[in-house]
Amino acid sequence: MSDRARTAASQTHVPATGPDGPPGTSRAQWLILGVISIAQLMVVLDATIVNIALPAAQADLTFDDAQRQWVVTAYSLAFGSLLLIGGRLNDMFGSKLGFLVGLVGFAAASALGGWAPNFEILIVARAAQGAFGALLAPAALAMLTVSFAHSPDRGKAFGIFGAVAGSGAAIGLLLGGALTEYLSWRWCLYVNVLFAVVALLGGLRLLPANEREGGRPSFDWPGSILAVTGIFFVVYGFARSETEGWSETFTLVSLIAGVVLLAGFVVAERTVKHPLLPLRILLDRVRGTSYLVMLTAAIGMFAVFLFVTFYVQQVLGYSPVKSGFAFLPMVVAIGVSAQFNGSPAFQTRIGSRLQIGIGSLLAAAGMLTFTRFEADSSYIAALLPGLVLVGLGLGSVFAVAMGSSTIGVEAHQAGVASATVNTSQQVGGSIGVALLSSVSASAATDYLASHAAEGVTPLVAVQAQLAAYDAVFVWSAVFFVITSVLAFLLYPARKVTAALAEANDQVAVHM
Repeated sequence: MSDRARTAASQTHVPATGPDGPPGTSRAQWLILGVISIAQLMVVLDATIVNIALPAAQADLTFDDAQRQWVVTAYSLAFGSLLLIGGRLNDMFGSKLGFLVGLVGFAAASALGGWAPNFEILIVARAAQGAFGALLAPAALAMLTVSFAHSPDRGKAFGIFGAVAGSGAAIGLLLGGALTEYLSWRWCLYVNVLFAVVALLGGLRLLPANEREGGRPSFDWPGSILAVTGIFFVVYGFARSETEGWSETFTLVSLIAGVVLLAGFVVAERTVKHPLLPLRILLDRVRGTSYLVMLTAAIGMFAVFLFVTFYVQQVLGYSPVKSGFAFLPMVVAIGVSAQFNGSPAFQTRIGSRLQIGIGSLLAAAGMLTFTRFEADSSYIAALLPGLVLVGLGLGSVFAVAMGSSTIGVEAHQAGVASATVNTSQQVGGSIGVALLSSVSASAATDYLASHAAEGVTPLVAVQAQLAAYDAVFVWSAVFFVITSVLAFLLYPARKVTAALAEANDQVAVHM
């Protein structure tokens, strides 16, 4: 091993490889994983923790239903559109600095949102959370990639990280319900400060510096502007379609403008010397497939966190806390599945193609079990089987796709590669919420129209809700099936992905 490789290995707390194979994973590496996972959990759960608190916040700050969606949309717009820039800044200035600055900024924005005396300040705080989250999320995955380079437990580490990423939304529902019911909706934001302090103290002590050698490349301004505006208009267009409909003029203009700007971004990246997103990152078969399956899986995933939540609260009458606890079996299933699928034995013997392909089919089967929901369904018979199946499927998809998203990427590009998989998940989630909300509204309207002779009785209203949920769950299952087909068709053979994973460790160490 060269002197440069030994230096890099020592900076990442990974001992040099000996003649008998890779060394064991150090205590420091597991502590680093803990710090990174806390930060990732904070970012992921913030996408749902506020959802349960919205009615209480709306009553406290007196804003209307049309304004309410912006509490969620402001976060997703800033987070999704700025992720690639956040990843690039991490590559330029070091992921440790990006991680720490992201933590401090996210905590400050959360404190501002918790204090917010009016709607306008709450929206500013949510947008700031999204902006600093766009710096923090890719830094976390990049630090994980580098810290577990050439470790025999790399797959296990990514399994844990994938479990956090996959279950964070469900944990957000549980935590948000408890905080709202027993303290205040404001604590759904204040709690991030506690997470951030723990992660910050651990990050300052444990995270290795990983500044790139040599001068920093120039910043890709044309690519950055095109990427930010393109993703912004796409996410905004889908968010607007939720309330204004797909045929509304500005919705269509936003979506078309976003697609055109992103096409311009691809053209620009082919010409600049130091692109924001080098196209080789996208065009690699394993990485490109991982980004694609994360996009389609995220579309289907939000049916669980949004519409199953609606069902248990609006139809079954669960309290916020009980609603959160209802998702615990799925959280456990995600964790178990992610650990198994992240283990070297599973990855070597099965490979990404089968892991994500079969995992997506499990999630699809779970969504179809939800179509049996009735107005008085029992938790054990109607909800539990589907939650476990979806959890097992999501654990596989997230652990493997997250782990594969940085395979073969040089350490100084790990930030932008990490940002790309996060962007895929965020854009997929935005599409999922808008598309499935539209499907739900259309199905409910059709049901009411077909039963107009009966009048809108309480029974008919509940049946219309159930019809809407059925349509959503079927479409969600379709997207999971699409994810499975993509995995089976596009991922290379098991031996190829295993060899690439080993090569990735070598690249990450030789910074």
